[in-house]
Amino acid sequence: MPPPADAPRLDRFSLPDAAGHFGSYGGVFVPETLMTALQELAAAYELARKDPSFQAELRHHLKEFAGRPTELYLAERLTQHCGGAKIYLKREDLLHTGAHKINNALAQALLARRMGKRRIIAETGAGQHGVATAAACAKFGLECVVYMGAHDMERQALNVFRMRLMGAEVRGVEAGQKTLKEAINEAMRDWVTNVRNTHYILGTAYGSHPYPMMVRDFHRVIGQEAREQILAREGRLPDELIACVGGGSNAIGLFFEFLEEPGVRLTGVEAGGRSLTRGEHAARFAGGRLGVLQGCKTFLLQDADGQIELTHSVSAGLDYAAVGPEHAFYRDRGRIDFASASDDEVLATFQLCSRLEGIIPALESTHALVHAVKRAQALSRDKIIIVNLSGRGDKDVQHVAQLLGATA
Repeated sequence: MPPPADAPRLDRFSLPDAAGHFGSYGGVFVPETLMTALQELAAAYELARKDPSFQAELRHHLKEFAGRPTELYLAERLTQHCGGAKIYLKREDLLHTGAHKINNALAQALLARRMGKRRIIAETGAGQHGVATAAACAKFGLECVVYMGAHDMERQALNVFRMRLMGAEVRGVEAGQKTLKEAINEAMRDWVTNVRNTHYILGTAYGSHPYPMMVRDFHRVIGQEAREQILAREGRLPDELIACVGGGSNAIGLFFEFLEEPGVRLTGVEAGGRSLTRGEHAARFAGGRLGVLQGCKTFLLQDADGQIELTHSVSAGLDYAAVGPEHAFYRDRGRIDFASASDDEVLATFQLCSRLEGIIPALESTHALVHAVKRAQALSRDKIIIVNLSGRGDKDVQHVAQLLGATA
């Protein structure tokens, strides 16, 4: 949808404001015991982002340990199958630990070490952020505790073992739906109790300021590389960028460098689940409204009394009731469009990409691929789409095999 006619000129660097607001979204909604820790973190990050030595060390680890830059790959057979626009994949799945999450985990671990915090906690849904955090902690010799919903531990057993193999303590959460929301709740309780010696590496562009800004900045490298790579390959910018959106870190990382390019359409894809009936999905923009959850004001799925609704997604990483505040702001501005992909569509496209390209995508990333296939079929052959392939699907193979076996 186009921006409102009276909307002021977009300036991506003006957000968030000093209080962490993206328009009416964002801010800080936490217990008083965490205010000092968040203020300390904001101050430390402000110094680090301006410190050439911190940035140089981060670039070194992103290259030597994580494996940046990642390739921009033309999916030729998938493009031929669609018969329309070219589909390029930004191959974050090729990074060490298997997803874009390592960008943020390495950066925050460096920041924690700079702050003198030797104990790290994290939450994880699909397990990729937990694995990335465990790897970063192992590299830098930091204590690591990861909270994960018991249901997610069952469907992501491989990642649980990977975390433990790298020395992390994985604590299962039995409350509620036993998924990502409950894991974040437990991580925040831990942080309140151990705030003096502990840093919370939040895994997505969500939560209280400065997390949405900080996580976005640590993932901007995705869009920076993609911009340079597509100009080198095609001599022009793409027509559309597509990324899955749970909290929204991989998406805002790709989108940020293109926000002020009106000719580039930006599309986030949410989890459509079994259907868009309440409790059957995690598509916040297909049934949510303004509210506050886990430190942040944003669009979220809630009932008339403000109680958080049940969510569902075939992908653990998108199974969350809220969306990052920067996404909500740009959606209101008409700058980022949002769609959803159903579980059935995701399972079909998971198999399609695997067969045609020899690339097994994460279930989260496959949501973006579902929409990319639809868009490529609708666009002419001279158009270009970039999809953020935010993670690889090794972690999902056993879960998908069970689902396909159950429906065969």
